[in-house]
Amino acid sequence: MATVFIVGGAGQVGRRLAQRLAARGHAARALHRAPAQAAELEVLGATPVAGDLRQLDAAGLAALLAGSDAVVFSAGAGGKGGPELTDAIDGRGLELAVAATRQAGIRRFLLVSAFPEAARGRHVSDTFEHYIAVKKRADVHLVDSGLDWVILRPGTLTDAPGTGRVRAGLAIPYGEVPRDDVAATLLELVERPAVNRVIVELTAGATPVGEAVQALAR
Repeated sequence: MATVFIVGGAGQVGRRLAQRLAARGHAARALHRAPAQAAELEVLGATPVAGDLRQLDAAGLAALLAGSDAVVFSAGAGGKGGPELTDAIDGRGLELAVAATRQAGIRRFLLVSAFPEAARGRHVSDTFEHYIAVKKRADVHLVDSGLDWVILRPGTLTDAPGTGRVRAGLAIPYGEVPRDDVAATLLELVERPAVNRVIVELTAGATPVGEAVQALAR
């Protein structure tokens, strides 16, 4: 069983992933900022780890990561809070996590990124355009890191109940996907290290999550 450190563990995808990891017998360590979130994470089966990406340095985060087998970065401003918050979390936060992962001697790093066609064809704010640009730069930074990385690019996230079925591939049509199924896909990626150094696009689909991820290892 693996010990998985979730940066953004108190977020909507992070919580779902922590619960699934614990149910499968893995140890989920969830980074969170607000003290009140600790008890909520414990209920999900995770070990809460207090810390703020905007305050930590690489050595401090590396100390928190120590002993983990993999890091999942699911933190993100979601295009909200202005360019400054996006830069701090999706940009510098990702770079900090990559540096800390390397310092801690951890190889496996999974990043929840953004579908490149997100909101194309609709009017979007300058803040959202900035968010997409920062996410792409974060992807490039991780690819250049030398780590054993996977970048997961889900379509538009929804709170609909997960179906356990997705479409996953190197390039697929844009669509929506429940957060439940994003978390389920991350769990399968954690358990399949043979899926490595690949960018995976993800939407709702007809293939069971496990089969969809297994196909990526071929």
